[in-house]
Amino acid sequence: MPQHLLNLKGRITVFHVIVVSLSLILTLTAWQFSKRQMEVRIAESFAASRDRTLAAIRERMVKYEDALWAGVAAVETHNADISLVDWYRFAHTLRIEERHPGINGMGVIHYLERGAIGPYLAQQRKQRPDFKVFPSHEFEFVMPITYIEPEAINAAAIGLDVAHETNRRTAALLSRDTGLANITGPITLVQDAGKTPGFLFYAPFYSSEAPQTRAARRAQFKGAVYAPFVVHKLMEGLLAKDLRNVRFSIRDAGQIIYDEHDPQDPNTDHSPLFSEEVRLPMFGRVWDIDMRSDLAFRRQLSNQTPTAILAAGLMIEGLIIALLFLMARANARAVSYADRVTRDLQASSAQLAETNQALSAKNEELEQYAYVASHDLRTPIRGIGGLTEIIEEDLEIYFKSDNANPDVASNLKRIHERVARMQDLTQGILDYSQLTPDQAKSQPAEIGDLARALRTDYALAEEQLKVTSDVAQITTEPLYFRRVIENLVGNAVKYHDDVKPLRIAIAITALSGRCHVGVQDNGPGIAPEFHDRIFAVFQTLGTNTKVESTGIGLAVVKKLVAQVGGDVTLQSSPGQGATFSFDWPLDSGEHPSHQRKEAA
Repeated sequence: MPQHLLNLKGRITVFHVIVVSLSLILTLTAWQFSKRQMEVRIAESFAASRDRTLAAIRERMVKYEDALWAGVAAVETHNADISLVDWYRFAHTLRIEERHPGINGMGVIHYLERGAIGPYLAQQRKQRPDFKVFPSHEFEFVMPITYIEPEAINAAAIGLDVAHETNRRTAALLSRDTGLANITGPITLVQDAGKTPGFLFYAPFYSSEAPQTRAARRAQFKGAVYAPFVVHKLMEGLLAKDLRNVRFSIRDAGQIIYDEHDPQDPNTDHSPLFSEEVRLPMFGRVWDIDMRSDLAFRRQLSNQTPTAILAAGLMIEGLIIALLFLMARANARAVSYADRVTRDLQASSAQLAETNQALSAKNEELEQYAYVASHDLRTPIRGIGGLTEIIEEDLEIYFKSDNANPDVASNLKRIHERVARMQDLTQGILDYSQLTPDQAKSQPAEIGDLARALRTDYALAEEQLKVTSDVAQITTEPLYFRRVIENLVGNAVKYHDDVKPLRIAIAITALSGRCHVGVQDNGPGIAPEFHDRIFAVFQTLGTNTKVESTGIGLAVVKKLVAQVGGDVTLQSSPGQGATFSFDWPLDSGEHPSHQRKEAA
């Protein structure tokens, strides 16, 4: 094969690879982005459900702790020796069953040395002749439950000595020594007929107010206000299962005290998408909470699949490949024609100039054809957008119905967004490829007019866009100069984070035959590691999902500045705004001598 055909064939192959690769990258990027966004949303949904559940458990226990300390305050107002009648009155002001669901009751435990048991029993039997302390044990102190309300459902616990059992005793003594509220390890309440896991919640009280040392607390310890809990009652109504889409179990020291992972539950997911073990400190204990997503959570994931976006992208990809095939056939015919013309030229040197001119015209026609074909790539994209609008019109009644799936409208909206994105990107590529210095015509451009136009175009107030200049006008490539300024101002407006009012300052300083331009904003700033990356074609930082960008704007800025012999520099860091600087040539006859002034 002749060498010129090999070269031409190679050029066409590269063109095919670039176009097909670009289209495929766009399709897969849109699909992967949608998929990742969906996965992030689902993970965030699980984390939110997990955090809501943990917060609900903490808040409920803190609420009960507040009730216990209210009981301690009531006891201390009676010099740590509250009577049965006074305790009854206090407990009924709390309205325990109404305001504290899940709690079995609230009572008072007294701490007594062995020698003080007799007077204590005599005092209690004045009102309750059958009162007794049980069971017996070998310790030199007792901690009987003296009062508890409501008494009817907790009668079996009255007189129970909590010192007889390790978990009850350990938590009570820890509460005594620390002065803090503490819960016991897993126990079975004597008043719980179901014998299900439970625990006690203690808040200590003393003979004097708030002793500061362990020794003082032990010497002045008089007892504790306590509340018994059955764990499954505590968790009932905590947060409806169908609202949180997670199930959990609780272990204390390896023992399960609450479990929602029921294999027989029709909404249990036996292979959960998300699961997490959380260690939750809880008033002197640590609860190990096993959180798992359920089937409702899985259904939520399946309803947000990005399949529609992938299908639309592959459809566009097929259209592009078909178009490239037609272009390849046309190019092959052009190569054949060029080969025939070359053979004819070899036969007659006299016709060489004329034939070369015809071939040059044909090559120019082919280049124009390639541009038109690239431009027409947007036609199938617009077709996808139009087809989506037709689907939205056809489904208008469905969207208004009560059983409409909101994800259908959401997915159609995503297709619109991707079509707009691909249109912008295609236009950006064409614009970028056409940037050549000979397109600009030298004519004066007033700096004041440019300032007013920028405020009008971007709806900016004068205090939002300040322009100061040593020169009144730019004559060398003014249209390109304006385009550079517009891109930088547009970026500042687009990516402003609204943390503080938008402020943009443009400063133009005269140099020898050139001017130095600085565009400063007070936006979110750019980390130093991204300063080079943002000037490359198709590169965006992707920090704001609300901003759609082709990643071409700053590449255009860099290319235009480079064409006039300059370079763009950036000074920025996160949270400190950004300043873009570059040099631009002035008209050779321009020698500004006026003072710096505020542009109108």
